[in-house]
Amino acid sequence: MKISIIGLGLIGGSIAIDLREKKFASHIIGVDNNTEHAAIALQRNLVDQISSLEFAVKNSELIIIAIPVDAIINLLPQILDIATTQVVTDMGSAKEKIIEAIKDHPKRKNYVASHPMSGTENSGPLAAIPNLFDKKCAIICNAEDSDIKAVELVKKMYHALNMVITEMDSSSHDMHVAYVSHISHISSFALALTVMDIENDEKNIFNLASGGFESTVRLAKSSPEMWVPIFMQNSNNVLKALNNYIDKLQELKICIKEKKYNEMFDMIKKSNKIKNILKTKSLNSILWKQN
Repeated sequence: MKISIIGLGLIGGSIAIDLREKKFASHIIGVDNNTEHAAIALQRNLVDQISSLEFAVKNSELIIIAIPVDAIINLLPQILDIATTQVVTDMGSAKEKIIEAIKDHPKRKNYVASHPMSGTENSGPLAAIPNLFDKKCAIICNAEDSDIKAVELVKKMYHALNMVITEMDSSSHDMHVAYVSHISHISSFALALTVMDIENDEKNIFNLASGGFESTVRLAKSSPEMWVPIFMQNSNNVLKALNNYIDKLQELKICIKEKKYNEMFDMIKKSNKIKNILKTKSLNSILWKQN
């Protein structure tokens, strides 16, 4: 199968590695406005060639869009204009506005809205790694609005990446990812900014930083080119999640200020239950792999 990947960063590059390794793709065409990224992708053998958007779409069976969500909204209609029978999918972390942008396009059924729930804090083709998506969740949104065969092809791609597939509507998707993904990044950005403000006066603070601090602020290394558009496109859900998060911070602040030992103990004890949820999730992934 000939495929094209639009955007040769962490996600696009990692997809290329695994789809080639799993023999899903026999030829991979890359498209990227960043000439340095394109050159690195060729050098790393992530893609077989670099081409224009038009050539890539016309000479592929599957087009994978792995660029920031604001760019997807602008580019997706152009890709569908060029496409004939080609299947098009995107990796965007916010779905409602993307789907809205092409809802009346005559080739809407060629498009399958999807989102692989995986990534790292790094970006660019040098960050691309094998098995990034292994046993992670891939979400397909509004599948009923896409051609059945198009959906089947995208599912086949995610199965090749060894992902667990689930389906939901775009509204539910954007709400859920605001809580499980987007708020995590905002928290990390905010903590990093807070500590760096303090560091101006406390030069030794980073010498005292432990593994816990590093893991908490890891996501603060994520690309603003990617995350600012996500926050803007999913702003309603992100604001709800952020308000809930601020409420919990305020509760903890009051406990500390008013020396409410028992209340704080109960809050932390309740939060500990997350380890059982994550443990169950991990076990389910192992069982799925075995089956």
